[in-house]
Amino acid sequence: MLGSGEVIGELQMSWDELLDHGDEYLDLSFPPVRGVRPSLTLKATVVYTCDNQDGALSDSLLDCDIARDTDAGHARLAKYVTSKNVSHLNAAVEHFQLVLDQCPVGHPDHATALTNLACARLQGYIRRDLQDIDTTTSLFREALALRPQHHPDHPFSLYNLTETLTWRHKKRHTAAHIREAAQLYHVLLPLCLEGTYLRSVAAGARGVDYVINKCNNLPIDTSDEGICLRRVVLELCPLGHQLRPRALDRLSWVLDSRFTQYGSIDDLDEGIQFSREAVSLCPKGRSDRDHYLNNLAFSLEVRFDHQDKPNDLDEVIFLYQEALCLCPVGHESRDLSLDNLGSALVTRFNKRGDIDDITRAVSLSREALTLCPPGHPNRDTRLNNLALALKTRYDELDVSEDLNEAIDRCRESLQLKRLDDPERYITLYNLSSALCSRFTQTRENGDVEEAIQLCQEALASLPSLHPGRCRIHVWLREAYLSRFRIQHNPIDLSLAVESFRLGSRHPTYGFPERIMEAHQWTVAAEQHGHGSALEAYSTFFELLDAHLATRSSATSRREAATAFNCARTLPVDAASCAIRCDNLRHAMELVEQGRGQQWSLASRLRTPVEDLESANPKLAHNYLELSKRISNAAQSSASITDRAAADRAATEYRKLTRQWEAAVAEIRDLRAFSRFLLPPSYEDVQAAARHGPVIILIASQYSCSAIIVPTSGDPHHVPLSSITLTDLKTLKDRFSRAIQHASRMNPAELRTDLIVLLRIVWDAIMLPIVNVLEHVLKLKHRSRIWLCPTAAFTSIPLHAAHPFQTKADHSKEPCLEDLYICSYTPTLSALVRSRQMMKKRVPPSFVTIGQGQPGAGKGKALLAVDSELELVHKLVPATANRTTISGDAATRAGALQGLEENTWVHLACHGKQDPAQPYNSHFIMRDEHLTLLDIMDKDIPHAEFAFLSACHTAVGDEKTPDEVVHLAAGLQFSGFKSVIGTLWGVDDAVAKHVVEAFYKYMFNPKENGVMDCTKAAWALNCATHAVKTKVPLEQRMVFIHIGV
Repeated sequence: MLGSGEVIGELQMSWDELLDHGDEYLDLSFPPVRGVRPSLTLKATVVYTCDNQDGALSDSLLDCDIARDTDAGHARLAKYVTSKNVSHLNAAVEHFQLVLDQCPVGHPDHATALTNLACARLQGYIRRDLQDIDTTTSLFREALALRPQHHPDHPFSLYNLTETLTWRHKKRHTAAHIREAAQLYHVLLPLCLEGTYLRSVAAGARGVDYVINKCNNLPIDTSDEGICLRRVVLELCPLGHQLRPRALDRLSWVLDSRFTQYGSIDDLDEGIQFSREAVSLCPKGRSDRDHYLNNLAFSLEVRFDHQDKPNDLDEVIFLYQEALCLCPVGHESRDLSLDNLGSALVTRFNKRGDIDDITRAVSLSREALTLCPPGHPNRDTRLNNLALALKTRYDELDVSEDLNEAIDRCRESLQLKRLDDPERYITLYNLSSALCSRFTQTRENGDVEEAIQLCQEALASLPSLHPGRCRIHVWLREAYLSRFRIQHNPIDLSLAVESFRLGSRHPTYGFPERIMEAHQWTVAAEQHGHGSALEAYSTFFELLDAHLATRSSATSRREAATAFNCARTLPVDAASCAIRCDNLRHAMELVEQGRGQQWSLASRLRTPVEDLESANPKLAHNYLELSKRISNAAQSSASITDRAAADRAATEYRKLTRQWEAAVAEIRDLRAFSRFLLPPSYEDVQAAARHGPVIILIASQYSCSAIIVPTSGDPHHVPLSSITLTDLKTLKDRFSRAIQHASRMNPAELRTDLIVLLRIVWDAIMLPIVNVLEHVLKLKHRSRIWLCPTAAFTSIPLHAAHPFQTKADHSKEPCLEDLYICSYTPTLSALVRSRQMMKKRVPPSFVTIGQGQPGAGKGKALLAVDSELELVHKLVPATANRTTISGDAATRAGALQGLEENTWVHLACHGKQDPAQPYNSHFIMRDEHLTLLDIMDKDIPHAEFAFLSACHTAVGDEKTPDEVVHLAAGLQFSGFKSVIGTLWGVDDAVAKHVVEAFYKYMFNPKENGVMDCTKAAWALNCATHAVKTKVPLEQRMVFIHIGV
């Protein structure tokens, strides 16, 4: 039975008229009910009874009894509905019970009998004339079990059970029953066709909408079952449903809550997506828009704390400000909006240091507190956030009144917090932080003792994987360190280091906070001479690498890296620490691990896998496919500007990255590949020195030195005791001024300033290294060496070091390039990778690309470009396939095509290094710029050699100097094994002499057209010697060789 037992119509037809229809079906319709017109199809049949021995007569009589009692039950139930007389209800129940007794289990009408009885009982329960709802529920459950999926009455049985569960909830307020009702509606609604009576009652306000509302009001449940319920409720609210914003909001909130407990970024990202949709469904003017704005902003603020993406913080401030505008004075939610915006401004102040932010934050927090007088349920939170703002302002301005008030506000907040409040730990560690600051000021031992006790209490209140434990460890170690600095008890230092260790390695907190904690650990360990310094450096590099790996593009990785100013010096400081610990191999590993992370992360998707393909083709194929998918995802996400779409792309990228990491882990399970894509060991990077020693120059605040990696054996340490990091920075500035001055001089004039500086480079830096090469390694003159400068050394033209002195026999003292053939390498791994790719050789092809007329606003005309291209074309062996791209054909697309299709490239044009965003460094073409990112996007494994006859193609990035992000390095990354680049501006008319000399040495006619890119360093060395009389010093030393 469907409905509530009401009479909706009567059949006005005699039995004779009904029987006249014979075997035909009769369609009946009734007046509309709830907007739907009920209908019924009948067929009349005459049953003839006969007396036989098979019991046919008794069966027919029994069927007549069942029908008679069923009709009687419905009639009495209809009278009960209209008259509300309980006697009619009791009679209906009696009749239906008789029918059920006559239709035992197995009877074809058993399910119908169960339903009729249950429906009558439910009507009595609704009107409070029957109290037993358990029996009714059991009857409906039994009926549903007899009408499984695809049974024609399955939807009706589902509805009956949902209605029963709904009424149970209305009367008893049991969450379990409303949850089950939601699950059943999730199954039922897709079975209810539009326009049917069942759809009208199930999808209406008294049906599913009631269940949705009640589910939305259930307490937050972060269990899998609780979140599953929220997803079900959302599916019950399709697009256009009035309750969808609320359902989205509640699902977002429960996902955020689970993130807070367990730290899964997927939960937070998904919650933000739902919050964005909720806001989009609440247009301006809707009364509850501020609620949805605040919730979205809060989720983004949590994600900013976890991932440190600047765009998130900017959006947080914007959303909170809009929400506050919607909450004028007198609005019930104004205190919340004031407090939220104040807290966000504190966060922005901590990141960007604008004093106006913290001043306004304190003001907003005070106003929020005035709206929450004693007794207000939110007063504890407002007190805590005002205390945080005051403490932050104290840290900046050192006003003791702010600190004392912060402590008082924290104490009052803590008194109002219940012991089981899930956010009580925040007030505990905020009070601990303030007390620790006061201890540093007053040296009152009671303050630091209480600070430690508060942190320990906060830790005890949280489960082991709660993200909040990381921040508590931060303040606990600060308390221990503060006490150590005053009392000098080594136990406190050990306890602080343990807190550093636990905080930086806490697995469920965001990388940015843990990276900063690891950095603070390195500082404290170095400052106090603790033996954990090397462990701290390694932890920092591991965390930074993992953090950068979450970014999908090169630009976003650089943005993330530059957010940590401390990261600039840590690679060299770590190496310096290992050197002081007399562990040169580890120094090598640390400097290699810490430097060039941009290139390392990008190149891991292009790692050669020939050996793996031989050992396990299936794993190799899976790895390559996933690498390709990640690379494609990164490229497609780079152009996304919509925030919601960017969030979805980031989630997809993270999903692919996890699959890729799982594939890498499976590869490492193979014994021969146990170190696949791990930071290189000394043995791994020593392969870079196979054809000559590599000299790593380390410029640290603690010391300057060099490590020489020989072809075999242990590395050699060369102290550079006569120069400091400050000296190197001064030397860099002096070189910059000297180069600029020389560019304005007559070519024949003596470059006195440059000569003085190159003497300093020789005496203080290269001479001690040359002494080891000559007297310890016994390296023959004119052998090859590779220079790998770090930090401040990257801005010094080391290859041009020169004594500019005369011997007693009047011969000239040899300079570095007289003694050795010098090359550079960004990292040892880059050199190893280029050597590995040398295995893939194809017939050579040579393209000259030139753009001397870049167009208006793109730079002056380069008049010598065309003649330079013609000259190079003539000097290239005829055995190579030679092409030229110039003039109108030298566009961005044309140049890229030339790079991809040829193994050798000569590029003559304007080059520009972008110091603010080095990935936008570019070659100027006819139409658009050919950027470093364009080049990096190309994978050209067959490429061999590139000569970049353009300005600034090998100049590093000041913000991340150890990354060596420049055009020449980009070409090496894309596949070119050997590259000639430039350190500063090139005079194209003068440089043509170097170019001509270079190619004459590179392609000796006696070698029958052999093209060997490994000769490039030697050819450049010979060329710069050969043109001394034609080319001024600064234009000879501008060219450097990078690679094999």
